[in-house]
Amino acid sequence: MKIGFIGLGNMGLPMAENLARAGHQVTGYDINDCPTEVIRKSDSIPTAVSGADIVITMLPNAAILRQVAAEATPHMTTGAVLLDCSTVDVESARAVAAQAEGAGLLPLDAPVSGGVGGAQAGTLTFMVGGAPAAFEKALELFDIMGQKAVHCGPSGNGQAAKICNNMILGVTMIGTCEAFALADKLGLDRQAMFDVVSTSSGYSWTMNAYCPAPGIGPQSPADNGYKPGFAADLMLKDLRLSQQAAQAVDADTPMGQAATDLYAQFVEAEDGSGRDFSAMLPRFESRRRG
Repeated sequence: MKIGFIGLGNMGLPMAENLARAGHQVTGYDINDCPTEVIRKSDSIPTAVSGADIVITMLPNAAILRQVAAEATPHMTTGAVLLDCSTVDVESARAVAAQAEGAGLLPLDAPVSGGVGGAQAGTLTFMVGGAPAAFEKALELFDIMGQKAVHCGPSGNGQAAKICNNMILGVTMIGTCEAFALADKLGLDRQAMFDVVSTSSGYSWTMNAYCPAPGIGPQSPADNGYKPGFAADLMLKDLRLSQQAAQAVDADTPMGQAATDLYAQFVEAEDGSGRDFSAMLPRFESRRRG
């Protein structure tokens, strides 16, 4: 396929390079200089998307997505797929989809899970909203960039799935970190704590696959000084999106709100910015009740 790829950051560049290595013709664009010998780079969005079968975007926020979509869609070929892999609010995803449909395009919103490591390894999970025909057209690319793609329904539902998933992730990580900090103060060895919880009813991804305690369980950012695999700043962004969505549909999400408030304090008032979201554990270690 001929692919235009807009947004060659930490996630977008390895995704685009994996597509090129698989034999697709990829033309990329980013406002910043992104050194690569694998894909061809364009000096403008119109040039990057012209004649493409599929245009993929991986962008920082909804405002930039809306701006890029407005610039790209007039130059895209009728019937092409506009595949957005950014994480944005549901309303923006649906607005961009409506704009694309109005231009005769097939829109998909497909936020990802798996982080930079998953982008590099081609093991991302895609949560996809949009028409079945568009999903089928992009399926080959999902198989190259990731290990799984789930069609979640109409436009916006990919973002809805990502927001709900990461709200669970944020809440669960806080619970896991709180439990380790409590175990420490109760005199319970961390390895014993892990051995019990990881094989009983406390089992979770944050405990078993991404343990926040250094030296316990599989290798994780905790073993690398909490250098981000998934930054606390990004978790805060996703939690805020979850609460924005909850307010829009009048959903009661008290745990989601509590997690949002804690990550906001951690990132904006403490030392959480630039650290992995599992660095909540040393935060709780140093705090006392109240």
